[in-house]
Amino acid sequence: MYPDLSYLFHDLFGTQYDNWTSIFKTFGLLLALAFLASAYVLKLELIRKEKEGILKAIPYVEKKEKADNSLIPLIINFVIGFIIGFKLFFIFSNFAIFKANPTDIIFSSKGNILGGIIIGLVYLAYTYWDLKRNNKSESPKKTLIHPYERTGDITIIAAVSGLIGARLFSVLENLDSFFADPLGQLLSGSGLTIYGGLILAFITVYIYVKKHGIPPIHMMDMAALAVIMGYAVGRLGCQFSGDGDWGIVNEMAKPGWFFLPDWLWSFNYPHNVAQQGVMIDGCHAEYCRQLIPKVFPTPLYESIASFGIFFFLWSLRKKIKIAGMLFFIYLILQGIERFLIEIIRVNPRYNYFGFNWSQAQYISIGFIIIGIIGSVYLYKKNKVS
Repeated sequence: MYPDLSYLFHDLFGTQYDNWTSIFKTFGLLLALAFLASAYVLKLELIRKEKEGILKAIPYVEKKEKADNSLIPLIINFVIGFIIGFKLFFIFSNFAIFKANPTDIIFSSKGNILGGIIIGLVYLAYTYWDLKRNNKSESPKKTLIHPYERTGDITIIAAVSGLIGARLFSVLENLDSFFADPLGQLLSGSGLTIYGGLILAFITVYIYVKKHGIPPIHMMDMAALAVIMGYAVGRLGCQFSGDGDWGIVNEMAKPGWFFLPDWLWSFNYPHNVAQQGVMIDGCHAEYCRQLIPKVFPTPLYESIASFGIFFFLWSLRKKIKIAGMLFFIYLILQGIERFLIEIIRVNPRYNYFGFNWSQAQYISIGFIIIGIIGSVYLYKKNKVS
């Protein structure tokens, strides 16, 4: 496994573990790639729907910053510059500490005040110059904003709200750990609960697109494709980093019908970033543990299943003419996939209504029910009309 790039480069080129490239964490890189993949899919669909006349460009009047309101952006940009300089100067002068645990440094009070002031003043000067330049320009311009030009905003909103939702649901799922270390749990980059992210991202993006003239019902269909693509790529981050999001112990003999490699049947996650398992003989790196006995590589199963769901939905996107139907089909498929994978996945269990399921399984059932009801409702509504 590759908790960071130094472990990948060690296998590829024989370089040392835990060198400067260790600041690039595998999970974080693939999470960023997941958002980029989602954004690309979303942009393709926004362009397609505009060409088909389903979506339209909306007039937008560029607002000019009034001179008497210029103090606010000056303060904001100075603060932003100060934070950047405060952290960057400290990182450069204490790189060994930062390399060992980047998250702890970023979300701590450690920094360089002089560096913060220098970068803050640079940002302040640039903002002042930019405001002066804009005040001398022509009157506000009226332009057309195409739906696909909102891709960046939608992606950022979904990413931020999704990460917050994933963290909050993870806290609810692990209240004991939260009460033991509240700040550490809130700021941790691991243990994210994907369903929490999906739910909060859906709400925030729904509000945004409705405000900017993109019909939410069509956005739901496009979001289904974007989300399942991002989910497929993101699960690769769980697999390659070994973040603890794996399955239960699998000591069963590989069945004859399983024609895939042995590591797809059971895997030991060497050098996992979760630091779980037993020590690897002869290893002297930062991450030297592996799982004994081996477990089901469930993140990889989910990634394969999610890519399958994506290509299935992608093949239907032009054939289904009922707006919203693709989204509800996605909910059904996503719910089934996640419910089944939870059977062989490590997660806390809760007894409700006589069922001993994980939090994700209860939510999966909700997804399936909503998907079925929504599909039937839309079908009947469009059949009558």
